[in-house]
Amino acid sequence: MTTNKNLFADSVSRRGLLRQAVATGAGIGALSIGGGGCFDLVRSAFAEDRPPIGTWPAGSEGSTVTIGAAMALTGAYADAGADELKGWELAVEHLNEGNDLIKKIAPKVTKGLLGKTVKLVSADSGAKPNNAVQIQQTFINQDKIVLMTGSTSSAVAVATNHFAEREKVLYLAGISGSNDTTGKDCVRYGFRQDFYGQTAAAAIGPVLVKNFGKNRKAAFMTPDYTYGHTVTKSVNDYLTQNAGWTQVTDQVSPLGTQDFSQYLTNIANSGAEFLINVNWGRDAVLSTQQAHQFGIIPKMTLVIPYQIPFLAKEVGPEIMGGVLAATDFWWTLEDKYPLAKMFVDAFYKKYNYRPEWGAENSYNSIAAWARMVSEAGTFYPPAVIKQYEKGETFDSLVGPVHYRPEDHQCVRPVVIVRGKHPKDMKNSEDYWEVLEVVAGEPLMQKPDAFGCNLGDYT
Repeated sequence: MTTNKNLFADSVSRRGLLRQAVATGAGIGALSIGGGGCFDLVRSAFAEDRPPIGTWPAGSEGSTVTIGAAMALTGAYADAGADELKGWELAVEHLNEGNDLIKKIAPKVTKGLLGKTVKLVSADSGAKPNNAVQIQQTFINQDKIVLMTGSTSSAVAVATNHFAEREKVLYLAGISGSNDTTGKDCVRYGFRQDFYGQTAAAAIGPVLVKNFGKNRKAAFMTPDYTYGHTVTKSVNDYLTQNAGWTQVTDQVSPLGTQDFSQYLTNIANSGAEFLINVNWGRDAVLSTQQAHQFGIIPKMTLVIPYQIPFLAKEVGPEIMGGVLAATDFWWTLEDKYPLAKMFVDAFYKKYNYRPEWGAENSYNSIAAWARMVSEAGTFYPPAVIKQYEKGETFDSLVGPVHYRPEDHQCVRPVVIVRGKHPKDMKNSEDYWEVLEVVAGEPLMQKPDAFGCNLGDYT
C-alpha cells in the first residue's frame, strides 16, 4: 500500500494514470486483473482527483507529512507552552510507532498515518498572535504542513483560526479558554478540544453556590484580552443570575504584568469576600503570590475558574490548599480512565514528571485528528473536516467525547478540583484532589449562541 502511494505520487499524476489506462486500451477493468493493488490505485485516483487546496496534495505526496506547532516558550505563558509541546511530541512519537494508546483513540492507525511518517516542527510564538501567524506561514512555505496547532493564548488561537480559514490548512487550537474560539471567531478549518469560559463557569458555578451560598461579593482579576474577558463574563453571569452574587470590582491588567499592587489595592478596598483570579500563566502566579503578600489571601477566598498548569507548584500548596478550580485534566484521573493511566505512565517515563493539562490537550487533539484522517482515508482537508462533523463518539484520555458539527467544539467533561494542603499530599506532584468530573454537554451553550458561523469548505 505504501509503495503504491509513493509510486503514485512520484511517477504519475492522478489524471495521467486514468489517461494511460484508456490510451493503452486496457481500461480500468484490465488494470484490476491480478489483484487489488492496481485497482486500488485507480480507485484512489478517482477519489483524490480534486483541485489543490491549501497545502494539499503537495504536503502529503511524499513519505512524510508535517505538523506545525507555534506555542509560547518564552514570556508569561512559557511553562504551559513547554508542557503543550511535550504532549504533541509524545503523540507524534506514538503515531509513528503505532503505540497501543493512540490506537485506542484512532483504531485504524498502524505505524504513521496513511502509510506516512508524521513529523513535528515547532517554534516559539511568545504568545503573540502576529508571531504565531508568521511562524505558521513559514511552515506552510517551507514544510508544506498538513496541520497547524498551538496557542497557549486565546488571542493566538483566534488569529490562527482566521489564518487557517484563509490558507485552507486545518488548525487545532492548543490551550484556549475564550468563548470566541469556537464562538464568534469559529472557522470551518478550526477545532478545539479543551474546555472554555462557558463550560468552566457552568461547572464551577454550582460548586461555589453549594459551598458558599447566595448573595456573596466577588472581586475579579482579568487579563486584558479575549480569554480574560469571556471567562470573567461567563463566571460572573452564572453567579449573578443563579445565586445573586455581586461583582464589586473587575481589575483588568495587561498580559505580562509584573507588579499587581495597584489592582490589589483596589481589591483590598472593595469589600469583596472572594477573589476570582482569571489571570493565566506567570501572571496568575505573580498576582496570587502578591495577593497573599497583601493579606488579601486568606482574608478573601481564592477561586481559580480556569486552572493554570503549574500554578499550584509555583505558588505552593500552603497558599493553594483548599482553593477550588475547574480544569481540563489532572493526572490522578488515571484512577478513573484507563487511557489516562496509559498516558500518564508514558509521559512520566519520557519526561520524568506527571503531565499537566496542556500536554493532555495536545495529545488528545492530535490523537483525534489522526482518527479523523485515518477514518477519512485522506489528508484532503474538506474530507477530514466532514469526518469530524459526523459527530461520532470515541474514547479519549477523559472518556467518551465527540465534536459538535455546528461549531467544532469538542464535547468533553470539565474537572472540578480542590487544592491539597501540604499535609494531605501523597507525593511531590499531588497538588489537587479531584472532586467531580462534570459531563460536558449540559454545560455548553447552544452552538449559535456565541455567533459561530463556520464558513465554506473550499
